[in-house]
Amino acid sequence: MSPRFQVLDLRPTPMGDISLRRRLDPVLGREVHEIKLGDEFLMSSAFTAAEEEMSRLALAEPGLTPAGASGRGLRVAVGGLGLGYTAQTALEDDRVGALVVIEALGEVIDWHKEGLIPAGAVLSADGRCTFVHGDFFAIARGDEEPDALTGDGGEAFDVVLLDVDHSPEHVLSPAHADFYTAEGLAAFARRMLAEGGVFALWSNDPPDDGFTSRLGEVFAAARAEEVRFPNPLQGGESSNTVYLAARPLEAAATA
Repeated sequence: MSPRFQVLDLRPTPMGDISLRRRLDPVLGREVHEIKLGDEFLMSSAFTAAEEEMSRLALAEPGLTPAGASGRGLRVAVGGLGLGYTAQTALEDDRVGALVVIEALGEVIDWHKEGLIPAGAVLSADGRCTFVHGDFFAIARGDEEPDALTGDGGEAFDVVLLDVDHSPEHVLSPAHADFYTAEGLAAFARRMLAEGGVFALWSNDPPDDGFTSRLGEVFAAARAEEVRFPNPLQGGESSNTVYLAARPLEAAATA
């Protein structure tokens, strides 16, 4: 039987100490895995409905073809590996031909490869999935281009799923803030999204009309979906937000 609480790993990083913890939650009646950076929670497996729904909603957007822009199936990027629920859900879609997971913390990638995180075995065993140690935001700006990201020809992505910051207004690093401006979103779309591609963003905050409007300045279609789920820890329901945006790349380049 697993102990009620266990620190599976603790490592120093330039951003602070990062830890992977496992505990038995008496209310949920199951094990919960958590990743913390210093005293701040980055990810918990207690509630994963919105992360999983983000993948499903983005892949259900009209305009995506089974072959994708590359002709070899949909090419999907996930910004932020975390506990792997977003990536694992995307791989459940048979139309996905390649999935690239971009993670700034190499320690998190190691935990998946070592099997310390439950989803790690699934992701590591799927030949469509590639882990890339890199900064998603630097890649979106064009400041970083890991070899593993362009090794298959460097096609743009049909779908990009982003789950790094708590919300567009509550970022983990000030260096991320410019991504959420209209200029940053347009630059990202030009560099990373294929024509007709879909961008999806997870947020812990309620829908923000201001950010949805910003998306609308860059993309032809933009909306916020509130994902509600039971929360027995607090009683009642909780919710997260998934932003969805899509437009042809050629149009995004003229924004």
